[in-house]
Amino acid sequence: MRTVSLQFAALALAWGSSFLFIKEGLAGLSPVQVTAARMTIGAVVLAGVAIAVRAPLIRDPRAVAHIAVVSLTLCVIPFTLFGWAEQRIDSGLASIINATTPLMTVLVTCVALRSERPTRNQLAGLGVGFAGVLLVLAPWASGAAGSAAGQLACLAATASYGVAFVHLRRFVTPLALPAPSVALYQVGIGAFVIDVCALAVDRHAATATPRVALAMLALGAFGTGLAYLWNTNIVAAWGAAAAASVTYLTPVVGVLLGVAVLGERPAWHQPVGGLVVLAGIVLSRRGGRAPRPPDGVPDRAARRPRTTPR
Repeated sequence: MRTVSLQFAALALAWGSSFLFIKEGLAGLSPVQVTAARMTIGAVVLAGVAIAVRAPLIRDPRAVAHIAVVSLTLCVIPFTLFGWAEQRIDSGLASIINATTPLMTVLVTCVALRSERPTRNQLAGLGVGFAGVLLVLAPWASGAAGSAAGQLACLAATASYGVAFVHLRRFVTPLALPAPSVALYQVGIGAFVIDVCALAVDRHAATATPRVALAMLALGAFGTGLAYLWNTNIVAAWGAAAAASVTYLTPVVGVLLGVAVLGERPAWHQPVGGLVVLAGIVLSRRGGRAPRPPDGVPDRAARRPRTTPR
């Protein structure tokens, strides 16, 4: 359990700093190129890990198909949306909006898993959380319309994360596949898809300055490669909702780095709204039901001892 807790802390740091690295990468790359660079580097790192631990190949076509869905919804789509959004909003604000991921996970669970009816706490938590979202977005504030598209893109990205966490927990985790294999296939498939897209449709002239290159190396190796290995282990040990709660910490890291490195100055309502979002997350998870495996699929991972992050 201690190992999983350490991975949780490392994941919070890796994903919290990702918003800074995305912002740095956009100084010379397009959003699609940032996604392609981070996923290609991440796939190389994970390939090295898989070789070192002799991770087996995944031969079941259905398992690979489910991992491909996770790859698109947990990597390709949200990464590109966050990159596009950070051309319009601060990295710290993007990290705050990213904190809605657990709420989106609960919402997707309520919609997609009909057998798991939402509790009163979950419904109340969703209401409180999305009130916090409105406070973060501040549609009444001067100049809010200028960044509305970027903020909505971040919300679309977290909705994609919610779909991914539920799909991962429901269809991939019960198969008890080795985490290095799952992470490699997930990032590798996504890297192939986004690299093809970058070559086929993105005509942006890349400028790889040393600062941009270092940001992409850090984003790819830690925020994408090792992070998804850690994430797969956490989902297997704690479940989707607990794994998604890593976003309790990522906005703190993201805002602090944005202020310290980029000189960003968040408006008062943004961190306050973020706290309201987190309050909604805590409320939605009180007395929540443990996720159940799909009919006919033995949830081997669910029989492992589980805990909650602290």
